[in-house]
Amino acid sequence: MAYNQLLTDQIALVTGASRGIGRAIAIALGREGAEVIVNYSNSPEKAQEVVEEITQAGGKAYKLEANVSDENSVDELIKTILEKNKHIDVLVNNAGITRDGLLMRMKTRDWQEVINLNLSGVFLCTRAVSRQMIKQRKGRIINITSVVGLMGNAGQANYAAAKAGVIGLTKSSAKEFASRGITVNAVAPGFISTDMTKDLKTDSILSAIPLGSFGSPEHIAGTVKFLAGDPAASYITGQVIQVDGGMVMS
Repeated sequence: MAYNQLLTDQIALVTGASRGIGRAIAIALGREGAEVIVNYSNSPEKAQEVVEEITQAGGKAYKLEANVSDENSVDELIKTILEKNKHIDVLVNNAGITRDGLLMRMKTRDWQEVINLNLSGVFLCTRAVSRQMIKQRKGRIINITSVVGLMGNAGQANYAAAKAGVIGLTKSSAKEFASRGITVNAVAPGFISTDMTKDLKTDSILSAIPLGSFGSPEHIAGTVKFLAGDPAASYITGQVIQVDGGMVMS
């Protein structure tokens, strides 16, 4: 497989990269020539499969375990990367979970676990890499949010709140880092065919999507690849790019 040169010699960390959207993103960045750190927390075998797919195609990758909702774990993750690679050029904050339930019945634990991983995890990883990116005076940070963070969704108050928080964090950090050559953007997927959506009732959802189908992880990966490596993306920061088949138009 031939690589172009957009991300050659660059180091890219993708959190939650062992499956679904994260897997597709890691593979896409690897195909662009980046050395990809495949982060995982619970699936070492799946993470190794992603590494092997990248390396067997001629790319570079390795896996690292870390719970991105834990400050010490994140700091150790970034320390390990910098000891090995000396720099980090792209961060994709993808790791996330759902704990769905109606608000009036939602357990505090289910609220907090989603906030901790889906929002605080983005903060912790962004803070940790920002120190190095500021020294480099360059870097690209891409946060995976959701259209749910824009429109809300019954039964997902915790998830929607976290993803809306990611949008606010994206815009604030973009303003803080712009003068140092660091761009920060968010990608907001709609309904994407992954393990997280396989049990959804599709008919009512599809009727709300003008393009009439679920997206694929590769649709998200393509947008991330553009934001991470394309020279045209160097003048884009603080934006939320919706990849949702037209589901939310604003």
